[in-house]
Amino acid sequence: MYQYLFGPVPSRRLGMSLGVDLVPHKVCSLNCVYCECGKTTTLTTQRKEYIPYDAVVAEIDDYLRNNPLPDYITFSGSGEPTLNSRIGEVLGYIKGLGKKIPVAVLTNGTLMNDPEVRRELMQADVVLPSLDAAEHRAFIKVNRPYRTLNVPDMIQGLVDFRKEYSGKIWLEVLIIPGINDRAENLNALKDAFLKIKPDEIQLNTLDRPGAVENIRAATRKELQQIADEWNLPEVTIIASAPDRKKITSYRTDTENAILETIKRRPCTLDDLHRILGMHLNEVNKYLDVLEHEGKVLSVFEERGLFYKVTNS
Repeated sequence: MYQYLFGPVPSRRLGMSLGVDLVPHKVCSLNCVYCECGKTTTLTTQRKEYIPYDAVVAEIDDYLRNNPLPDYITFSGSGEPTLNSRIGEVLGYIKGLGKKIPVAVLTNGTLMNDPEVRRELMQADVVLPSLDAAEHRAFIKVNRPYRTLNVPDMIQGLVDFRKEYSGKIWLEVLIIPGINDRAENLNALKDAFLKIKPDEIQLNTLDRPGAVENIRAATRKELQQIADEWNLPEVTIIASAPDRKKITSYRTDTENAILETIKRRPCTLDDLHRILGMHLNEVNKYLDVLEHEGKVLSVFEERGLFYKVTNS
């Protein structure tokens, strides 16, 4: 089992995606209320070599020697990948292998105002930054950022990146009703989109419960109303989780392993990660489908969010 690679996981946007995790669990610059990986444990903007470069590239070499090529190699995981100060070197290493595998970077976009971060990401084929809020109140409520971060700097960083970067930018906006769907924020987001000029704006919502209780997913109708109000050709509503099951990397043996584990006793996401030896993100992808199919349900308890099988 690899320590820093996971998957390939069935990604709705990236097909058969091999994940690369460059920071420890929940080292992040945001503590978003919707995060399916749970609460941020280390809230920081400090960049350093959280995961050793040599260890990461050794695992990439081993995987590519012994497995079919994935559709994408994706920098994601359970924290913010651009916090790793050697992300650019890992990107360069992959590109130097000559395998012609496209590389994607999922980022919360908070460090894009740093010219060094933007320079390092130039080697990626597609960058998927998040922008859930374009005004202060919504930013604080939905993203719960590190104290030095602010919306204008984030947006300017993305504007500058668009000017410098020739690859694809798919901007993700995740809507939580009652938190970041007020007209003030939606109008500010549209203004930001017009400045950033992403190739695609991916409108999304919760698949499952996030880091806090009492938040809900937006309905398809609510998302469509927002998209209609923005009236921009770049806006796409992300497909629902069940479509993930159609992706070639979806494994029924993994689904069954999760179900058999929580049949014995309810488990948290971290429990499943430790018991099954699977990465948190990989477990999350399968839980998305299982909850949509009504095979499992989630319940907040004192130790966190637990998953159990349904009686049906």
